[in-house]
Amino acid sequence: MSNPLLNDYLKKILSARVYDVAIETPLHIAPFLTERLGNQIWLKREDEQPVYSFKIRGAYNKVSQLNEEEKAAGVVAASAGNHAQGLALAAKELGIKATIVMPRTTPEIKVKSVKARGAKVVLHGDAFDDAFAYSQKLVEEKGMTYIHPYDDPDTIAGQGTIGMEILRQMRQPIDAVFVPVGGGGLAAGVAAYIKALRPEVKVISVESTESACLAAAKAEGERVVLDQVGIFADGVAVAQIGENTWQVCKDHIDDCLTVTPDEICAAIKDIFDDTRAVCEPAGALAVAGMKKYIERESCEDHNFVAILSGANVNFDRLRYISEVAEIGEGREVILAVTIPEQAGSFQKFCSLLGKRPITEFNYRYGDDDKARIYVGVKVSDEANARQALLSELQSDGYPVMDITDNEIAKYHIRHMVGGHAPDSVNDERVYRFEFPERPGALLNFLKKLGKRFNISLFHYRNHGAAYGRVLVGMQVPNDKVPQLEGYLNELGYRFWDETNNEAYQLFLR
Repeated sequence: MSNPLLNDYLKKILSARVYDVAIETPLHIAPFLTERLGNQIWLKREDEQPVYSFKIRGAYNKVSQLNEEEKAAGVVAASAGNHAQGLALAAKELGIKATIVMPRTTPEIKVKSVKARGAKVVLHGDAFDDAFAYSQKLVEEKGMTYIHPYDDPDTIAGQGTIGMEILRQMRQPIDAVFVPVGGGGLAAGVAAYIKALRPEVKVISVESTESACLAAAKAEGERVVLDQVGIFADGVAVAQIGENTWQVCKDHIDDCLTVTPDEICAAIKDIFDDTRAVCEPAGALAVAGMKKYIERESCEDHNFVAILSGANVNFDRLRYISEVAEIGEGREVILAVTIPEQAGSFQKFCSLLGKRPITEFNYRYGDDDKARIYVGVKVSDEANARQALLSELQSDGYPVMDITDNEIAKYHIRHMVGGHAPDSVNDERVYRFEFPERPGALLNFLKKLGKRFNISLFHYRNHGAAYGRVLVGMQVPNDKVPQLEGYLNELGYRFWDETNNEAYQLFLR
């Protein structure tokens, strides 16, 4: 039966202007993933666009359709990511002035990339909301046209040309296309085209567990605003699905999958092994979701397409990605193990592990009778391999705790194992923070709290993201905790109380 909404988008997609600046990206078979997963895995290589992401398609299609008056006034957008670069290049090609408002936390490489493509960059505020508010001020004061990164029919149509290419390029029947979702522009465009022409092909959305706004909307039957949005997959860090994108996605997305940051890291490694390309976290979402779908459905001999949406990853982030990729694949387990504090204990423990490779081993003397060690061990990716190792250690009398999924163990403890706090450190409370990555963020924190509470523990490590992860211990009597958390709320940094975290209790308290 004919669908008016899909028919409208089909016409827009077929007439979309994208190829003045965008290329028709290749559709490659992924040999290693195909062999390992028992299905034909195809990768749509949007990371090969001139701006290393699909965003150039929608931005150019939208800008190219402005009237002469709108073009003369210029365009503006708030973005710290791929939309900024896509719009900058689109405006340059069309001879239009573009202003991009970016948070002050935006990494320098992204600022330089936008400037290099001819746009004016205005740094404003610490978060996207601040930058967006300022961009709207420019719209009101200077009459600029705001180019939305996803919630616009012309932008959606531009992204939909990817679906058009997939159907043209694939010579085999397609069982499903996996699409990453932030605000939904890519998913809506691809779903509109494919469902208009090939409704039997499944279109499956994949979101980060930290920003699953489409899955939340599907569950409620209407658009919702997420209370919090995680920062790891920053390219899809959106709190609410778009209004226009929702109109398509609510009826034409067949399944909504969510994947963890660890699973995303594993997918980045998988893609690198097959293509030697390094995707950004958002760019690897589709592969991570496809792997999860195949495991859930026990699929064999299907043809699956995953869209690699972008490769604008900061070099500094690769360190963290490589650290947790094996965890995300289920091939590494992180354990807290108690062994006797006596000669020969390490050797006996390592002998028990047999031929399993040790990936990490952290220890510091802390007790005359027992030693607590932080150890990473490689295991096979079989379903019971992790539990088999735990059972083996426990049956040999070792107290052991699986801390593979413990946030502060992964981000902080592994770099801090050095003994417990001395007895003189009383009333210690530990908090995990996300600090904006900008000059003065730490000083602002210290000014607010430093003279009120003694800092007894501190760990920060840059992960190349807009926000840094910080672990802070402070000496706070119980009756002062409400006062402390009042200060923290005033400060405005996201925080979590980790005082009862098992990894902290075992290694640092």
